[in-house]
Amino acid sequence: MSFLSSFNYWAVIILMMIGFYIIIANNNLLKKIIGINIFQTSIFIMFISMGKVVDGTAPILNEINTLYSSPLPHVLILTAIVVGISTTALGLAIIIRIHSAFGTIDDDVLKKEME
Repeated sequence: MSFLSSFNYWAVIILMMIGFYIIIANNNLLKKIIGINIFQTSIFIMFISMGKVVDGTAPILNEINTLYSSPLPHVLILTAIVVGISTTALGLAIIIRIHSAFGTIDDDVLKKEME
């Protein structure tokens, strides 16, 4: 398996680690939401890459094609994208409420104010 044939999986690993680092290293809640979205995008790429069948066609039965690619992973990813957008919007709305209530979106400052 060459590097180019596994490029998608390397991209998944790199994006996943970038998103995970952003979530762990930053105290800004907005940056954490961005890190979660990057992490989520890497999962989408992984599922789409795993669902691809080389030389597979759409699952339309005929005599010519014998190898089919399942559309189920792509449909599940479309649903996950909609859920991801919804949770991102909810997270951003919560961040706006936190900022209006406390005047900051920094995690450390919020912890000190809650004590």
